Amino acid sequence: MHTGPIVSSAGNGRSLRAPLVPVGRMVPFVLVTALFFLWAIPNNFNDILIRQFMKSFEINRLQAGLVQFAFYMGYFFLAMPAGEIMRRAGYKAGIMIGLFLYGSGCILFWPAAHVGQYWFFLTALFVIASGLAFLETAASPFTIQLGDAETAAQRVNLSQAFNPLGSITAVLIGSRFIFSGIELKPDQVTAMQTAGTYASYLKGETLRVVVPYLVLGALVLLWAVLIGRTTFPHTGLDYSRNTLETDRSKPLMRRKHFVLAVVAQFLAVGAQVGAWSWQIPYVQTYTGLGERNAGYWLTGALVAFTTGRFISTWLLRFVHAGKLLGVYATLNAVICTMAVLRPGWLGVGCLIAVSFFMSMMYPTIFALGVKGLGTKTKTGSGMIVMSIVGGAAIPPIMGRMADVLGIALAYVVPAICFVGVALYGWLGSEPDAEEVEADPSVALG
Repeated sequence: MHTGPIVSSAGNGRSLRAPLVPVGRMVPFVLVTALFFLWAIPNNFNDILIRQFMKSFEINRLQAGLVQFAFYMGYFFLAMPAGEIMRRAGYKAGIMIGLFLYGSGCILFWPAAHVGQYWFFLTALFVIASGLAFLETAASPFTIQLGDAETAAQRVNLSQAFNPLGSITAVLIGSRFIFSGIELKPDQVTAMQTAGTYASYLKGETLRVVVPYLVLGALVLLWAVLIGRTTFPHTGLDYSRNTLETDRSKPLMRRKHFVLAVVAQFLAVGAQVGAWSWQIPYVQTYTGLGERNAGYWLTGALVAFTTGRFISTWLLRFVHAGKLLGVYATLNAVICTMAVLRPGWLGVGCLIAVSFFMSMMYPTIFALGVKGLGTKTKTGSGMIVMSIVGGAAIPPIMGRMADVLGIALAYVVPAICFVGVALYGWLGSEPDAEEVEADPSVALG
């Protein structure tokens, strides 16, 4: 099986574009690409849980924002250990560990619902995210290294294109099976409290989250079995103890494009999670729609996100990844500002457009950040995944601003984040010249 660089050339000396996925590697590529779909589901169930827990636990927006905080702290604490484990045991072992943690966290929703404690749900979400930290630390760099460096950004964007399909699935399932559609008015709450039925109603609303998570957990554990029975190819990099001990390449913290990628990923994920976390309350507040119909507008945003991901994958054949990232982030800063200034149906339309332009940010920043890291790729990948903690930081900030200033003004926060991402795309996404000369693999399309 081919493990080195893939180079093809025509008889007349003109180089041909390398295949997106090399021959013989399609099965592991498909199985790993499915992970992008699978980890999107709990990520976007969170957007449903925020609204559901505000109802079933009678908490405010800041407290509900702890859903995202607990979730993304799992990424923060486990991403680096995941990278170190995979340096020693390989990508396949990391994926297996991640799927086990993911499935176990889903199953914990059953006892959490019967105990009826908010902290128990937050713990289950932390376990799920701990598993996702392994999956994301493994899947993107494995996909990048599976073929030629020339097609790496395009390949990882293609795999990531299945991520929003999982997001759409999550919001549709959550809107239909987690939301009951029952939204009580204050006088109805008072009447139910007087009749002694209100506590039972809240318990029923809490239990609605159980079945979707149990089904998801079973699917994830089944996928772990399939991964376990599949042979993974060598990616062409030498991670042996001798190589790692004698590696004298430039430290990660001295690689400007990598360090800035970590910062940009923090901002991009924070903006994405924040924009989606508060979209349902935004739609309800400024259009008067109920929770289910507002949830369907979030589905629309995810459709736009999916469309943007596939279009971006095609555009990356012709446009440099850093420049396209800069253009998309700049547009999003402007559009998000419009959602702040013109709340209502125009603002809802702006949030749909924001999702379209967010689509290529995460995989593109990842691909740009790991350029030329060589044997430091797994550690670097872990650090970039760790920066997903932006998803824990931004939603509570937006929640607090929404409680004090209104939901529309809370969208100033992601607008500022997009400015930072744009600066990275335009000015900071390329490795230094000496790194290009030292490692030809930095030429990612």
